[in-house]
Amino acid sequence: MKHDAKQTSADVKAKQPNLTKLQNPLDFIAEDHMLEREVCAIIDTIVSNASTGKMDCERVVSFLTERLPQHLADEEIDLFPMMLERCVPEDEIQRVIDKLQSDHGHALADTPAVVALIDSKDGSSGGLSKEACAQLTEFAVHARRHLILENAIILPIARARLTKHDLDIMRQHMLERRSLGLPPEGLEC
Repeated sequence: MKHDAKQTSADVKAKQPNLTKLQNPLDFIAEDHMLEREVCAIIDTIVSNASTGKMDCERVVSFLTERLPQHLADEEIDLFPMMLERCVPEDEIQRVIDKLQSDHGHALADTPAVVALIDSKDGSSGGLSKEACAQLTEFAVHARRHLILENAIILPIARARLTKHDLDIMRQHMLERRSLGLPPEGLEC
């Protein structure tokens, strides 16, 4: 699949939601998932040795070093524990969450190497080694598979099972993790 690097970079910028304006924290998590897919598209463009600008490389690095750790914390600290508390045995959510937590560990472990590879590219026209391309491709493929599980299983069940109180707590914790403080009045979940 071929990706337009200029379009992808613009899409990534446009899809950065403002958490203080979102009423439902699950919507913010879904937006982060869309942004992560866009980052994967930029990685694909880098691997294909297509022309990528310095800004595209910076967007990937910024997402991986700043946004992704916060997003993973949102899920690990709030979403997954709340789901384990609210879901019924028929949801069979424990096994899915165990898999996702393992994926998170791998993503955090792999991110420094991926960032180093992207930094080495930094918008230059030179290609990456075959091994570097394979590592970037594996990272993007793994991220996409992970997102499929979260979007197809976790978020729909969370929307059905979590209470308004759960969502309010999650939203407040997400704001605190981003040093955004209390939300404006009238924007409860």
